[in-house]
Amino acid sequence: MPLNRRTFLESSVAVGAGAALTAGAVAPAEAQERRPKPAKRYSFTVMGTTDLHGNVFNWDYFTDKEFDDKAHNDVGLAKISTLVDQVRAAKGRCNTLLIDAGDTIQGTQLSYYYAKVDPITKTGGPVHPMAQAMNAIGYDAAALGNHEFNYGIPVLRKFEEQCDFPLLGANALDAKTLRPAFPPYSMHRMRTPHGRDVKVAILGLTNPGIAIWDKANVSGKMVFPGLEEQAAKWVPKLRSMGADVVVVSAHSGSSGTSSYGDQLPHIENAAGLVAEQVPGIDAILVGHAHTEIPEYRVRNKETGKDVVLSEPLKWGQRLTLFDFDLVWEKGRWVVEKVGAQVLNSNTVAEDPEITGLLADEHTKVVAYVNQVIGTSTAAMTTADAPWKDEPIIDLINVVQSETVKAALAGGAYADLPVLSQASCFSRTARIPAGRITIKDAAGLYPFENTMEARLMTGAQLKEYLEYSARYYVLTPAGAPVDTGKLTNADGIPDYNYDAVSGLTYEIDIARPAGSRIVGLAFGGAPIDPAAKFVLAVNNYRASGGGAFPHVANAPQLWSNSDEIRNTIIQWVRAKGTVDPALFASVDWRLTRDGVPVF
Repeated sequence: MPLNRRTFLESSVAVGAGAALTAGAVAPAEAQERRPKPAKRYSFTVMGTTDLHGNVFNWDYFTDKEFDDKAHNDVGLAKISTLVDQVRAAKGRCNTLLIDAGDTIQGTQLSYYYAKVDPITKTGGPVHPMAQAMNAIGYDAAALGNHEFNYGIPVLRKFEEQCDFPLLGANALDAKTLRPAFPPYSMHRMRTPHGRDVKVAILGLTNPGIAIWDKANVSGKMVFPGLEEQAAKWVPKLRSMGADVVVVSAHSGSSGTSSYGDQLPHIENAAGLVAEQVPGIDAILVGHAHTEIPEYRVRNKETGKDVVLSEPLKWGQRLTLFDFDLVWEKGRWVVEKVGAQVLNSNTVAEDPEITGLLADEHTKVVAYVNQVIGTSTAAMTTADAPWKDEPIIDLINVVQSETVKAALAGGAYADLPVLSQASCFSRTARIPAGRITIKDAAGLYPFENTMEARLMTGAQLKEYLEYSARYYVLTPAGAPVDTGKLTNADGIPDYNYDAVSGLTYEIDIARPAGSRIVGLAFGGAPIDPAAKFVLAVNNYRASGGGAFPHVANAPQLWSNSDEIRNTIIQWVRAKGTVDPALFASVDWRLTRDGVPVF
């Protein structure tokens, strides 16, 4: 057939179509050879708690009823256990870790009972309720908190022995060898479906403030260098050991501030600085500050990568979840994404396994705190104590003053006037009219503080009081006063506001901080700046806690190893009857331009 233009075009189209069909038959195989294989990925979750402070049950031993607050939070490891079980069920237990950031064995009468009343350290003694609960829940590691040292190193070591998980403290060093006194880290393997495990390192860091807050227990035995310094030492080691993921559990807040002024060269709340300054960290479980931070990202200065921080609310009110997504790249696991959130323990019921496990211990402690130690002629409460001189705070001060006077009797300082400082630790503490129980008296002093006597001058006390008065928000004369907004200026907590008994003074809240103390007098006369006084003070304040001026460097005249709360209990027992009319007085008041606020 003659080849003309039409037949040529038709044949060309047919050949092209055939070529296309042939190419189409082999193209998928070639494309498959060229298409990259799906990346290997693995996800896991690290759960975290902090500042449990002896809370197992959703129970307040000071009020002897179920815990509740304005936000209707719940507390305790029994609630946390239920949340943990839910997370493990959803993600697979093998894909989760559970850690804590410290302050475990102090805070409730449950934990106090097994440190002091029926101590775990005695021969054949009990297993600490917190160890029992955390073992049953299945914790993988916990950092040391500063309150772990409140009862002394022997109690802490016994608790450590009773735990099925390590207590970590890379910056808790033996004072003589400067080697870690506790395991610095723990390493965990997460099994993946892709062959090689993911190695997760947990680095534990505790608070340098232990050196001053628990000086009596640790001096000459342990030292506590800064978190940044020790993290910079250990994180590269953990990476060289093959850690694919590094999580820091730090008993240190994120704000970069310190409550002890220049008493130590190390920052108290250094978690944010660790994230910023130390490369190689993926996430930090934050503790100590008792604040809720679901997720907070800090850019590392060296790598430019974000480090994810999270702080769950204290006492088991929240559970942090760090969710990690990893990808296999160039023969190793690489963190692709990290996110954090918190779960609220008030959304679940208590785990009956945990409450059942410790039912006997709970019953013993409830019976203990309900022992009657005396009677009171009138009801007293701390409800207004942050802004009024209330009899219930006077009770603390009279106990402290009388105790110090008795201790100094017959000595070189016996003739000096004794003053006393006290704080409103709880706005819900109360002494009822009628029978007083251990829980009533102990509720005034929820911390394991002990008492000291320090030598101060009139001028120093004036500066001390000026510093304390920063607590109040500047409130001009004539402006409305809202007690809900009057206190805690600049985030100052109630326990860092001191009322001092034995003096009389006014706090003019219309004046700027630093010039508020008016009419400071002793014995009805203006105070002599050079006069010497004995100040009965708790060991936290005396050691620099709150950074109050002068007191940390003032001569120590006496100290006591017993908790102030026990001194109060013993005082009430000895008196039999507490009559506020015998000791209560209005020594200080808030004013504005000389006019009382209340």
